[in-house]
Amino acid sequence: MSRHDQQLTVFIVLCALVTLLGFGASRWRRAKLDHLDEWGLAGRRFGTVITWFLLGGDLYTAYTFIAVPGLVFASGAYGLFAVPYTILVYPVVFLVRPKLWQVARNRGYVTASDYVKDRFDSRFLALLVALTGIVATMPYIALQIFGIRMVIAQMGVNVDLALVIAFIVLAAFTYSSGLRAPAMIALVKDTLIWITVIVAVIYIPIKLGGYGAIFHKVAAVEGKKPYLTITRDQYAAYASLAFGSALALFLYPHALTGVFAAKGQAVIRRNAAFLPAYSFMLGLIALLGYMAIAADAKPLEASGANGAVPALLDKMFNAPFSGFAFAAIAIGALVPASVMSIAAANLFSRNIYREYLRPRATSAEEALVSKLASLVVKFGALAFILWAPATNVIYFQLAGGVWILQTLPAVILALYVPMLNRWAVICGWAAGMATGTYWLVLEQFKVTIHGYPWFGPHNKLYIALVAFMVNLGVVVVGSVAAYALGARRRQGALTDADYQPVAAV
Repeated sequence: MSRHDQQLTVFIVLCALVTLLGFGASRWRRAKLDHLDEWGLAGRRFGTVITWFLLGGDLYTAYTFIAVPGLVFASGAYGLFAVPYTILVYPVVFLVRPKLWQVARNRGYVTASDYVKDRFDSRFLALLVALTGIVATMPYIALQIFGIRMVIAQMGVNVDLALVIAFIVLAAFTYSSGLRAPAMIALVKDTLIWITVIVAVIYIPIKLGGYGAIFHKVAAVEGKKPYLTITRDQYAAYASLAFGSALALFLYPHALTGVFAAKGQAVIRRNAAFLPAYSFMLGLIALLGYMAIAADAKPLEASGANGAVPALLDKMFNAPFSGFAFAAIAIGALVPASVMSIAAANLFSRNIYREYLRPRATSAEEALVSKLASLVVKFGALAFILWAPATNVIYFQLAGGVWILQTLPAVILALYVPMLNRWAVICGWAAGMATGTYWLVLEQFKVTIHGYPWFGPHNKLYIALVAFMVNLGVVVVGSVAAYALGARRRQGALTDADYQPVAAV
């Protein structure tokens, strides 16, 4: 067998195992999957362990294994902003998410838009949040598909055909098993990835002469481009990317789906304490970008810097283990792609279809529409990645962050600030979306940082964070003005009792 044949054999065997688990998940904790609570949230019964794997599989994705080390390979230490941002996010999760989970459990919410509708008594604002979630999720799904594309190309396989087959299989088991499928597969996915990472960060440095030798080689090829440090011109961009990404991460629909599927507040708090273990893994994975430089790995021309890790694994390992690693990356992309498509589909079926198109739809009809919508979302993202050009694919996710961050006042601030006015929040959302999208257009969607003269000539900032500052300013000024003119302190149908536990869980 040729090297590619050996890699492909291992890859197919592991992916076949995952496929069987995906279809078998419908029998795990069996329930009727014709209700959105069961298909889209697995009955809200996941404990600490399953939630840890699900959120890990949900949040640590092809972004982790392909995009982050690819950016380090291309730009050096600047790409390490992803490590502090994942550390910053968990205190926010610990403080905020249990309260949102409680009101969602008490009121039967499936999506963030369900909460926004009742909190502000505004179908329109709920629609805006739903549409934002769907639009922001699409480039994130595309990033997962791109990760699969990288490893398939490295094995010399027909990329387009293989991607279509992979996503037909993904669509089939997601349709049949709902959230149970990615939750079960996440156990296998994380095991494969942890094995790959541990072996890689021990074996590859040994082969290259140790970490000291790796950093020495990286420094030697720097030239005019510093790889081991960030420059003065990168300080503001680095900090704003880390902080803005931390604020945005748990606003994504798929992150909220993982939270809402937990069985109690304690589960969420435990996971906020335990999930930083994945941040440690992310730091190790980011170092693979430096290892690829030191090993003189040559990514495929079509892949660019995004192919740095597949090229490194292909060069440093024998065929069976590199096939194992490629399968880990591909499965690591399938799990979040599945959860993301479920989350986007739930937004469509609950907050668009049932709210505006079929108000009298039954629970079974709503679940069916969500299943069908999940297929459309997956293949829409697949079509995008097959034809859209890509440079550093990390910008797919960061562009989504520009939009999803504009929902923070409606979803997070609303939990703690009773005086928020619905029209102020709507106007703030519009201002943030307009300015953020305008600055993305100026950058031609190639990067997500932009120079703002009023912050100094050398400072470029993450567009999402600046757009959010515009959004927040409008919300604060509008809400204060509305309150001064006699608006009610709290709008909507929710009371303090809706945020309180109704029974021990």
